[in-house]
Amino acid sequence: MSAATDAAAPPKVRPFYWSVRRELWENRALWMAPLVVQAVVLLAFFVASFRLPDMVAAARTGQQLALPYSAAAAAAFFVSFIVVVFYALGALNGERRDRSLLFWKSLPVSDTTTVLAKAAIPLAVQPAIALVIAVASQVVMLVWGSFVMLVSGNDPSEYWRYLHLPLMWAMLPYGLVMNALWDVPFYGWLLLVSAWAKRATFVWAVGPWLAAMLFEFLVFRTRRVAELVGERVFGGFDRAYTVTGQENVAVTSLAQVDPMRFIGDPGFWGGLVVGAACLAACVWLRRRHEPL
Repeated sequence: MSAATDAAAPPKVRPFYWSVRRELWENRALWMAPLVVQAVVLLAFFVASFRLPDMVAAARTGQQLALPYSAAAAAAFFVSFIVVVFYALGALNGERRDRSLLFWKSLPVSDTTTVLAKAAIPLAVQPAIALVIAVASQVVMLVWGSFVMLVSGNDPSEYWRYLHLPLMWAMLPYGLVMNALWDVPFYGWLLLVSAWAKRATFVWAVGPWLAAMLFEFLVFRTRRVAELVGERVFGGFDRAYTVTGQENVAVTSLAQVDPMRFIGDPGFWGGLVVGAACLAACVWLRRRHEPL
């Protein structure tokens, strides 16, 4: 962003903006990891694209032809998820361990602003990075695929009609926003562990839930805790793309998606409350804690 744009930003927004930029500067894996994975996906597509004319001629549905585009998006989102999990676990713990907490506390940036900036990475910034990288990869794939079709003497429009990219590009931002809102308590918990634990944040984040799952299974022979955790961590996209109350159904038009069903879910609002409580606890802990 230019200096003029930054100067025009409201004074209360600037500390948050620069705090977010600082997180990106210090954690380059947030954007480098998805880029590396997309390079691998594109390489695989380039190698397989020489069979593209035959695949288009033999296609009865667009599933096989659209698969690389879906794989590019899925790869970007999955790698981004892995990266932000470890980012959140180290976000507040790392600055205490390397004693940079003393430096950052000397700046005129409140603990609330710092915690919100760190929470914005997994909830807003990283999904946006993954979306841009995924769409850019899909555009490259589309251009290359069209070029291969032209060189082979085929009509590229025969290839385009199987892809439904406008629908995909409309649905991806919607799904990412809904999934981020659904994951607020998940990332709030990871940040809370990062703020509280002195070391082994991954163990403290996962251990209590594994213990609860084991206890429930041994005593009651049920798996409700495991289902609850799995639904909260991985259920956002399924709920966002629910079609007429059914999950895991192929979406073929925007009219099929019902966001009000998602927003009206009590689990959605309960998750926001839990996530807000976790972030409030993070602010309190950061204000209270000293370097390790």
